[in-house]
Formats: sequence, structure tokens, C-alpha cells
Amino acid sequence: MSGFNCTPSIVPPASTVIEAPIANDGWFPDIDLASLREAMRLRDSVTPARLRTSALDAIITVGNQLVAWQARQVAAGYASLGAVPAPILDGKSRLVLLYARAIGAYTKAELVERYRDVDQTAAGQRSVGELDSSIEELRRDGLHAVRDMLGTTRVFVELI
Repeated sequence: MSGFNCTPSIVPPASTVIEAPIANDGWFPDIDLASLREAMRLRDSVTPARLRTSALDAIITVGNQLVAWQARQVAAGYASLGAVPAPILDGKSRLVLLYARAIGAYTKAELVERYRDVDQTAAGQRSVGELDSSIEELRRDGLHAVRDMLGTTRVFVELI
């Protein structure tokens, strides 16, 4: 009789938690957390509560950057972001896609910043420097999406 026993690996069932969308302010679109999780490749280790909190913070951050632009669009008579004239890509307004991109980038940046294990692989720990650059890149992506919405340049130069 051999001392070697082989037991099949047990795969836990996929998460059955349904993440309710975040109801936005009525002008900007609601945020589908399941789609955000998939698009940003967020693991199950990011709890629904952490994801929701970070997404709400991202909505506030992006909203603050777009407040004057949004006011001009409302004054022009547009009832929602989707109603603002923009090219349609894959059945969606370019502006809605950019908004979702900004929310996703800022959400993941906050998650990586606050919960360093979110962006670490199972194979090993990433260095703090790599995580910091990842956070900076995510914030840059969010800022680029907002600036694309505003129709402004992505370059910011400050003279010392």
C-alpha cells in the first residue's frame, strides 16, 4: 500500500454576491459594479463593501472635476450625460464610455492605494515602487478620460 494519496482539488463556487449598481445623481449614469469589477480585473478579494466605497469616492472625484462642465450641459438643455451630443461607439455615447473609464480608473487607484494586496499576484509580492507607479498610471488614466470629456489637452505644464 502506498503512502501517497491524491485528493481532487476542491474549487470553491464563484461568488454569488450580487453587487447592486450605484445610483448616480440622475444626470450621470449609474455605475454597474459587476461590470466595473470585470473591466478593471478586480479579484474577489475586493469585498463588495470596499468596491462600493471606492467607487463612490471615484464618483465624487470625477464629479468635482466635471461640475462646471455639467452645469453648462444642463444649461444647454441636456437632461443626462447620454443626451449630450457625442459619437456613438458600440451603441454607447463616447462621453458615457469616458465617464465609465474615469470611474473605473479612479476606483482601482484608490483600492490599490488603500489595500496594497489588491494588485499583488499570488506568485509574489510586488514592490512598493511598482504599486506606486500603478496608482499614478491609474490616476493618469482617470484624468485623461475626464480631460477627453472636457475636450481639453492632457498636458499640464507648470513652470518653477
